Amino acid sequence: MDTTYDSQLAKAQLVKEPSAWGAVACLSLLTFVLVASEFMPVSLLTPIANELAISEGQAGQAISVSGIFAVLTSLFGNALLSRLDRRTVIVLYTAVLVVSGLAVTFAPNYVVFMLGRALIGVSIGGFWSLSTAVLARIVPGADLPRAIAMLQGGTAFASVIAAPLGSFLGGLVGWRGAFFVVVPIGLFAIVWQLAVLPKMPANEQASVGKMFGLLGNRMFAVGMAATTLAFMGQFALSTYLRPFLEGVTGLDVNTLSMLLLGLGLAGLVGTSLVGFILRTHLGAVLIGLPTVLAIIALSLIALGPFAIATASLLVVWGLFSTPVPVAWNTWMTKTIPNDLEAGGGLQVALIQFAITFGAFAGGLLFDSAGWWSPFALGAFLLLGSALLAFAATKSGGRH
Repeated sequence: MDTTYDSQLAKAQLVKEPSAWGAVACLSLLTFVLVASEFMPVSLLTPIANELAISEGQAGQAISVSGIFAVLTSLFGNALLSRLDRRTVIVLYTAVLVVSGLAVTFAPNYVVFMLGRALIGVSIGGFWSLSTAVLARIVPGADLPRAIAMLQGGTAFASVIAAPLGSFLGGLVGWRGAFFVVVPIGLFAIVWQLAVLPKMPANEQASVGKMFGLLGNRMFAVGMAATTLAFMGQFALSTYLRPFLEGVTGLDVNTLSMLLLGLGLAGLVGTSLVGFILRTHLGAVLIGLPTVLAIIALSLIALGPFAIATASLLVVWGLFSTPVPVAWNTWMTKTIPNDLEAGGGLQVALIQFAITFGAFAGGLLFDSAGWWSPFALGAFLLLGSALLAFAATKSGGRH
């Protein structure tokens, strides 16, 4: 447990260390719990609102506040903790997750409930901003795309089951019991982390100034712009899938649920496969993913009333959308290999902003111009991402 990162790496060069993949699996569990916790309120808004004597709209702000604190932590968290061993920081963010679960579970009022939700945002923003840099220190460079894909697999799995799991647990043990499940899993994750994560002494100062200073690297700046447009485009469309499927395609609730499950499972498949493809075709993937997604978005406008065609397109959407963060994280490890903490913090902040802006802009268009408009916006943004990805990858070098 007290082996340093450097000595573990030296041993790993002589013998293939199984503990490296144990560490990746451990971190993948953490991503699953974080994402599941972030979106669990979606299926529990009504009981939360009833017990805390608030509106469902106020209860829904539980997701907004976690997003705000995720952005703040991704920008400032690593700078504040820059002198600590990175294993200690990961354990600390997991402990914050546990405290968040306790605060939400036993919240006597709305203020404490929202405080607990703010803490989950701290854990999310802090961990994600460190994740790529930590993986780069755990696994050999050739295996890094597969490790990133494995980490994102926890996210994909949580996206599939977070809402139904929350609904099931809420009916079984109440909404407080559903949130309490996070606590023992978080404690188990801490024990596992201490057992399998090597010590990783801080070797990078990730100040806010350094984060934005990275944008002086033209290729990195273009890549971050492409990443931002990709997430804006995805969430401008995906946020409004349910009203589209109910109002345009005419699906009932059961069929809709099965389709969304299929979309999520396709995402799991995409995440599992992309790690192997990225080793040799990173540039093609970065350009190809948003291009295919843009074509799907336009096709959904044309074929929306046809259930079988729409279902098929959405399964392909899941297959191609979930690997996007894996591809861009892999690209970042090749573009700024010595500044991954600073780059990761900036990337997480931009992604959170992109998700919020994409959903907001899509909602405005949905209400004012009609259901098709967020799909058209999504296609436009995704094509922009593809063009920028081409610009970010064509030189192939670092600046």
